[in-house]
Amino acid sequence: MKKFLIGATLVFGMATGVQVANATTTEELLKYCQGEGSTNVTCQIYGQAVYDTYLATRNPKTAPSKICVKQPAPTRLQVVDEYIAWANANPANGTQPAAETMLRFLEGVFPCGK
Repeated sequence: MKKFLIGATLVFGMATGVQVANATTTEELLKYCQGEGSTNVTCQIYGQAVYDTYLATRNPKTAPSKICVKQPAPTRLQVVDEYIAWANANPANGTQPAAETMLRFLEGVFPCGK
């Protein structure tokens, strides 16, 4: 299963890597996150997908963990609320790819070794 996830991620990454200019920006994601109902769920799923991809593709032998979620983990809704506050407090990130800023946010909220 892990090989399938990695393969699917690589294929998806190659297919979308050509369209970097069309990557979802932090501003675009923030609109989903601040919405209600299905748009907020879209934000939750996006964040979960970014985190799952990080877990599936990071090689623990060559890349130390930067994101360590302690248990019990907060709900996705709690994390989205924190991401909204973080993104609003850092408006310079608005044009950057949402996946990049989501990972930076997660590293800050869930640091390892602390």
